[in-house]
Amino acid sequence: MPTIRVALVQKASSIDPEENRRGLNIVGTLVREGRVPADLVVFPEAFARDFGPPGSDIAEFAETTERGDPFMAALADLARDLAVTVIAGMFEKSADPQRPYNTLVVVDKDSLQAKYRKIHLYDSFGYKESDRLLAGDIEPVLVDVNGVRVALMTCYDLRFPELARELAKRGADVIVVPSAWVAGPAKVDHWRTLVKARAIENTVYVVAVGQPGPRYTGHSMVVSPMGDVLVEAGADEQVIEATIEQSMVAEARAQNPSLANRRF
Repeated sequence: MPTIRVALVQKASSIDPEENRRGLNIVGTLVREGRVPADLVVFPEAFARDFGPPGSDIAEFAETTERGDPFMAALADLARDLAVTVIAGMFEKSADPQRPYNTLVVVDKDSLQAKYRKIHLYDSFGYKESDRLLAGDIEPVLVDVNGVRVALMTCYDLRFPELARELAKRGADVIVVPSAWVAGPAKVDHWRTLVKARAIENTVYVVAVGQPGPRYTGHSMVVSPMGDVLVEAGADEQVIEATIEQSMVAEARAQNPSLANRRF
């Protein structure tokens, strides 16, 4: 059964898109030199440009997912040069000029393979993401990476177990969750608990990649289909790695056939 190596890039994005594109190259150097072996490289939510101060305009920084736009071009160059698949968050232009989508893109050496527009907007904890962004259509997104079925969720989606369950029903081996999980009381505990729960209840790997502190919580992590934390970062910038083995998903489901036993 297929195996993939995944690198989780816990790196802060800034409000300068050009600086963030340079950040892609720094990670590329680590992979190229073999210090971070990877088939899949995952960056956080909103990596093309940070959300900025509350209430600030982000629409002017939205791009399309066409290869000619700056962020997509940089991702395509990275994926081609390293022969890897890259997942990263950006703001994507929509029909509403004031409210773009919060989008994840999946890019490999050939082209854009998939994109996911965040379904659940972060209207919580005193913040209202829907004032500045549009929610995506309610359509789960999965993509094949070297024979492994990779599903996509973004940050606040983690609090909605029905989305993760639908992805598992559609064949996900791993759920990737790029995030900018805002720091605050109990937020690290919420993050760790929810990441583990989504893995255990769906017998899938969860690859959760956050932006670092102090604004966000960090603690990027990979959890196995049995709920074991395979690797976890702290609060600061860091690149961590793990191996995803499709055979471990099959083994977990043989031991814990909860998906087969469900009644709803």
